[in-house]
Amino acid sequence: MTISITARGYKAPDRLKSYIYQKLKRVERISDRLLKIEVILSYEKLDQWAEFKTHLNQKDIIVKEKSEDIFKSIDLAIDNLERQINKVKDKTKEHSKRKIVERLET
Repeated sequence: MTISITARGYKAPDRLKSYIYQKLKRVERISDRLLKIEVILSYEKLDQWAEFKTHLNQKDIIVKEKSEDIFKSIDLAIDNLERQINKVKDKTKEHSKRKIVERLET
């Protein structure tokens, strides 16, 4: 899995980058099908945005979150990303289970 971090309008400090890598370890444990994650950090006046573009084998997931604190935005985005990855995993599991049952009946 490759991770790229882009900060728009400012240079992201090393502390922030290590925080993102640490949080993405949780996501990596959920799915082994992660190919690439792009993290885009930006701000508008008082709002700070965290955007995660995740490329799985079968689907791309884009998550955007904003708050007053960039660390809070990252946490919200990671939670949302985990939820969506689990949803995709469950759908693929259900789909494969149906195929097995259909094959057994015929």
